[in-house]
Amino acid sequence: MRHVQGRARRALAALAAAVMWAGLTAGCSADGSGPLGIGGSLGKPPAPEDVIRVTPDDGSKAVRPDSRLRVRVPGGRLEKVTVVRSQDAQDTPVPGRISGDGLTWQPEEAKLALAAKYTVDVVALDSRGRRSARHTTFTTYVPDQRFIGYVTPENRSVVGTGMIVSLAFSREITDRAAVERAVHVSARPPVEIRPHWFGKDRLDFRPEHYWKPGTEVTVDLDLRDVEGARGAYGLQDKTFSFTVGRSQVSLVDAAKHTMDVRRDGQLLATVPITAGAPKHPTYNGKMVVMDMLEVTRMNSRTVGFGGEYDIPDVPHAMKLTDSGTFLHGNYWAPDAPGQVNVSHGCVGLMDVKGGSSDTPAGWFFDRSLVGDVVEVVHSKDKTVSPDNGLGGWNMTWNVWKAGSAVK
Repeated sequence: MRHVQGRARRALAALAAAVMWAGLTAGCSADGSGPLGIGGSLGKPPAPEDVIRVTPDDGSKAVRPDSRLRVRVPGGRLEKVTVVRSQDAQDTPVPGRISGDGLTWQPEEAKLALAAKYTVDVVALDSRGRRSARHTTFTTYVPDQRFIGYVTPENRSVVGTGMIVSLAFSREITDRAAVERAVHVSARPPVEIRPHWFGKDRLDFRPEHYWKPGTEVTVDLDLRDVEGARGAYGLQDKTFSFTVGRSQVSLVDAAKHTMDVRRDGQLLATVPITAGAPKHPTYNGKMVVMDMLEVTRMNSRTVGFGGEYDIPDVPHAMKLTDSGTFLHGNYWAPDAPGQVNVSHGCVGLMDVKGGSSDTPAGWFFDRSLVGDVVEVVHSKDKTVSPDNGLGGWNMTWNVWKAGSAVK
């Protein structure tokens, strides 16, 4: 009988030990918790996504530019965060910093780039000192509409002191303030430069007075991903520069039929001219040489007249307005310069067919730069509009500054 009881006690003891071990094993959770902490010391560490949280989520697509890029850990600390932006076949590191407590990382850039892939690599320690690594990617929104700004003058050009920086946009801009903030024009030596909008697709910059000779001007376009109109984003991240050459300002007196050419304030020559006839007078006001052509064709139909003229070989032509005002050589009315105004609004100088450097027109052309100023006075017409060519010098400084979209 005692033998049977002994075997029963041993069986009960074995059963109790088995139940206890099963209970201990069942008590171990996936995250390493449990009565004896077996998972914490011998079990698998938590998954990287539980230790390292990255937003936007891994694999996200069409992420909007105002979405927040952030890396964080709920405990422990971040050791290293590397973010790379892939865009236009180029990989660019994204600068950022880890917070003082080691729990978060944020980029220095306020917004995400459009049409880009971001790659995030993180190494962190959890609250128990275990190291984890995580690799995530996401792509940003690709806009259907883009816009660019066409810059005047040309990059690396040497221009006259009257040059105005002009940006003609490829589409109408409705958020003009956002675009204006993304364009920076600076000068060396420094001078105050202010912007002025003409309508919704043109932004000009100039100082209060003509540039000083030798000034170096830089135009920074930080338009990439700037939303200029609903759903339309800028494409450019470029820098342009130009140098201001010597000062040359020419004064055309339509009543006297003369043009005084002044270089650095000194009278260089007085040249006979013919201006616009009474039915087609020349604009008054300050105009800037926009383009210089050794020879060009002039057809009256292209500037709003009828079939009054079509001259295929106009020599020494310098464009002054978008509406078709030129200063050019004139060989078909040789007796007009200095005597009478016969043109359709242009300023004509004596020349020969085919052009020659020995004529007044050739002499003036050889000594001119894009950006030189030609001012017309005593003509029986209105002052040229500030947005007709580079006519912004005809506005007072206060009126010019009032044309900014940033208040």
